[in-house]
Amino acid sequence: MKIALDPHMFRFTPLLELPRLVAELGFEWIELSPRNDVLPFFNHPRIDDATVRRFRAELDAAGVGIASVLPLYRWSGPDEDDRQAAVRYWKRAIQITADLGVDVMVSEFNGRPEAPGRSEGQFWRSMEELLPIFEREGITLKLEPHPDDFIEDGHAAVDMVRGINSPNVQFLYCTPHTFHMGDDAPGIIRHAGDLLTHVHLADTFNHTASSGLRYIVNPPGSPARIHQHLDIGQGEVDWDEFFSSLKEGGFDGILVSCVFAWEDRARESTLDMRDKIDEYLRKYW
Repeated sequence: MKIALDPHMFRFTPLLELPRLVAELGFEWIELSPRNDVLPFFNHPRIDDATVRRFRAELDAAGVGIASVLPLYRWSGPDEDDRQAAVRYWKRAIQITADLGVDVMVSEFNGRPEAPGRSEGQFWRSMEELLPIFEREGITLKLEPHPDDFIEDGHAAVDMVRGINSPNVQFLYCTPHTFHMGDDAPGIIRHAGDLLTHVHLADTFNHTASSGLRYIVNPPGSPARIHQHLDIGQGEVDWDEFFSSLKEGGFDGILVSCVFAWEDRARESTLDMRDKIDEYLRKYW
């Protein structure tokens, strides 16, 4: 099992200084998530080959590896120009991942929940072009349903991943999306079975609680989605239920500390998450 850090709260740390910082925080692995100088959100990658080589050298010097690379593109968006651009961005991101010596990428289904049919068609069109590249490069893609994607339900997302019918595509469970995915972590974990190889760890509150009034969004009926990426123990995810379900399912993949909420106390938050993850692993493994 690999324990990795999503360094989003440290994204303004110079890239070549990041490996040393991650090692200081007690992690041996990084999930390389979007940052403006490498893989910006929804835009073409910015990093060049020379910087990739320098980054690899700094990773080696710090004794830190990249467990996974996480790009986010509009590859399922209803707009065809956006979809074609996203496929171009994906191709460069895949090349960067291969050049970094990494064999795992993770991402979201994307698309629009109000246009699920059109979005699914766009998703399959993109996969037809990209899946052969993932397979050729020996890279495994882990997909998660995200609030405001064309697939938000966890069971439906597992079915979609299974329908891709490739050993190079697997399922990612993101714990801060628990209440958007159907509030059924044990059931989704069982349903995914061996497809579940990647987990994002952060806490969140149940937005459906108190008759849907845990959060009040105006105007009433707004389609806005809301969730958090908090430290474990700060929200309402049932962590004993979650980790015991992972253990029962034989999970042996990648666990990623994925907190975004505390840039003002990023070090403290990250150290606390490392301790909490270790605590639950000792308890259930």
